[in-house]
Amino acid sequence: MKHLIITVFALLFVQLSGAAQNQSYLKEVEKKEMTDEWFRKKADELAHKYILTDGHVDLPYRLKIKNFRLEREYLGIPLKTTEGDFDYERAKKGGLSAPFMSIYIPSSYQQTGGAKELADSLINMVRGIATAHPDKFGIVTTPKEADANFKKGVISFPMGMENGAPLQTISDVAYFRKKGISYVTLTHGKDNLICDSSYDTTHTHKGLSAYGRDVVKEMNRVGIMVDISHVSDDAFYQAIELSSVPVIASHSSCRYFTPTFKRNMSDDMIKLLAKKGGVIQINFGSSFLDEKYRQQIEALQDKFGQALKEKGIKMGSPEADEFQKQFQKENPVLFADVETVADHIDHVVKLTGSTKHVGIGSDFDGVGDSLPTGLKDVSQYPNLFYVLLKRGYTESDIANIMYKNVWRVWQKTVDNATVRR
Repeated sequence: MKHLIITVFALLFVQLSGAAQNQSYLKEVEKKEMTDEWFRKKADELAHKYILTDGHVDLPYRLKIKNFRLEREYLGIPLKTTEGDFDYERAKKGGLSAPFMSIYIPSSYQQTGGAKELADSLINMVRGIATAHPDKFGIVTTPKEADANFKKGVISFPMGMENGAPLQTISDVAYFRKKGISYVTLTHGKDNLICDSSYDTTHTHKGLSAYGRDVVKEMNRVGIMVDISHVSDDAFYQAIELSSVPVIASHSSCRYFTPTFKRNMSDDMIKLLAKKGGVIQINFGSSFLDEKYRQQIEALQDKFGQALKEKGIKMGSPEADEFQKQFQKENPVLFADVETVADHIDHVVKLTGSTKHVGIGSDFDGVGDSLPTGLKDVSQYPNLFYVLLKRGYTESDIANIMYKNVWRVWQKTVDNATVRR
């Protein structure tokens, strides 16, 4: 196997890239002739040595639509299954120790009603899983609680609400904090009562609504992190200026690589987020990572729609679903890969001058089969750390990305709260 030797030039690159220096790690680097096997082993070691948080895992909604029942242990979920992106065994293999369980509320509930009830049911599901398996999972609402679980070898389940639609009155903010919510993504695919969405072109509020401003202030007051993934640019700028503590983007990537995709964050937004002490957690979906993939998908969607029309098949019908399987086999797409995810991390580090404002927000179980090669489920996080190590990131850099950056924002949010639960 070809040996890879870290030279003075490589160390210089680390310094120029703005990566924080870890002296003990550098001494190890200077002494060792590092093979590919060494990098693999080190990556796996780091994945288990430090807490690994992921800002967004859509397990609860996946189980909801699968009619999950605790008493049935549907397909072995969440302990062991070949379905989806998350289970206990794969999480342990990948070192995942604190995934934020997404309490996802589809935008349709803003029209039909029932958003609060759905949120309650998903929260109860997550709590039920932890209650059923206390030796494996535990609900947490603060970094300190997650730290304690990590020492015991228990996977923590902090919870984040994706879409603030259940916050129908201002008192609901404190209600959901008491239920265990640690962040709220202000909206999702459509403008809601709180703010405008990056996916919507209506621009209902031109950013935050008056009620949305009150919600942000109340989130600060009760200790819920403000999540600006999914919001419009105007809503982002208004929320970050209004919040008295740093904010997060729980599952977003860099618009630099996907200029047509407003759901990602622009360079100016990322720099301001960092200036205010916040963190962007990189989404793993290929459409978030690679403009070429997005173009492939758009072209194939048009082709698929035309094929359905020619065959007289109705979109959304069982026949369409069956035809889609064959269509996908005949029209494969090139996914992003783990190197692409590292490119997004590199870009944030370059923009902000440090590794203190970037983290991981995979969107596992939320982006379907578009996950990048090398990061297909929760067992594969070490592949990302392997790439980062080879690019010159230090152990302390990777610890920042794994959890320390998010912990900093989370702890500040908790400490800032004037309401004690």
